[in-house]
Amino acid sequence: MDFFLVILFSYLSGSIPFGLLITKTFTKIDIRKIGSKNIGATNVLRTGNKYLAASTLLLDALKGYVPVQICINYFPELVLLSCLATFLGHVFPVWLKFKGGKGVATYLGVITALSIQLCFIFTFTWLVVLLIFKYSSLSSMFAALTVFIVNLIRETFISSGGFIVNFQIPDSKILFIFFIMIIFTHRENISKLKNKTEQKIKI
Repeated sequence: MDFFLVILFSYLSGSIPFGLLITKTFTKIDIRKIGSKNIGATNVLRTGNKYLAASTLLLDALKGYVPVQICINYFPELVLLSCLATFLGHVFPVWLKFKGGKGVATYLGVITALSIQLCFIFTFTWLVVLLIFKYSSLSSMFAALTVFIVNLIRETFISSGGFIVNFQIPDSKILFIFFIMIIFTHRENISKLKNKTEQKIKI
């Protein structure tokens, strides 16, 4: 019973299309008809409203953080399942015929619940890459890869009996799955990066 409850709650939480709801409420714009046609914060930013984009980013992160944190507290043995179901809810929301966002903000919320240190690593890496190259997609993929590698190194170091500060160490397998899925959701962006047609973020 707990298994299905965690899947249902996590998926439904992740599937709330905040970007679409916010832009339709405050601008009457269907975010799926402009820019990349994505419901995430980066595309909301293309409406010209930074406050709506920031709100979308925060809410998409929270919908990743809340179910995972609840699961950590009450169903610790099912945390990884909650992480995956939440992310899939955002990427494949039933309400939008399974056409959702790229999952980056929701992923950030998930890893924040798992480890605040990894949240800082992701955010720092994302910002540095964005400032250098001006591509949100490239920043997201590189930051997700960095999180996986850093966590894998820490996990390996602990298993070898080395000394380390008392950090939370999530299972690297779930972080690798997230990295692969973020690559998958950015497959069109990868093609545009290769063709030099990817749209840059104005900072």
